[in-house]
Amino acid sequence: MKVLLIKDVYKLGHAGDIKKVADGYGRNYLIPQGYAVMATASAVKQVDQIKKKADLVRSQLNSEMGSLAEKVNGVIIPFASKAGETGKLYGSITPQMIADAISQKVGAEIDRRQIEVQPIRNLGEHKVHVRLTVDIVPVFTVLVHREGEKPVIEETVEKTEEAPEPAAEQEPAAEVSPEA
Repeated sequence: MKVLLIKDVYKLGHAGDIKKVADGYGRNYLIPQGYAVMATASAVKQVDQIKKKADLVRSQLNSEMGSLAEKVNGVIIPFASKAGETGKLYGSITPQMIADAISQKVGAEIDRRQIEVQPIRNLGEHKVHVRLTVDIVPVFTVLVHREGEKPVIEETVEKTEEAPEPAAEQEPAAEVSPEA
């Protein structure tokens, strides 16, 4: 079945594109949701109008979401969770939990369906993509650590701050050794 996309569809195409899709996908999802129409001769004549209108909408949406993408990009979200000795969690960190945490941290509403990650079931750092628009997909880090322990990233920051002090103490010791 050939359809003419009226709106941008993630992983399928932009508005104004003519795509060949499975009959059920077109009939049961794209057309009823208003994402596409059948690619008839009269619909194909409107491709230029649809593309122009979609480009305007896409540029407005990208400009609005650009500032949110800058806030989200590179953020670190820590999660404390119970885990076994092998690092496997008792339960999981779901996209809904991640969406709630990032919404609180950034101060803007992000839906769980925009989070592109499977439920997290292991300790460690996990890169998570947020699909704000078709073109804007910022990445942030989810840090899962055991309850009662400090997150690994905070420990490395503390170690870097403490590192110059021991180095300063070792220098006089090194000076003493050549004299002896």
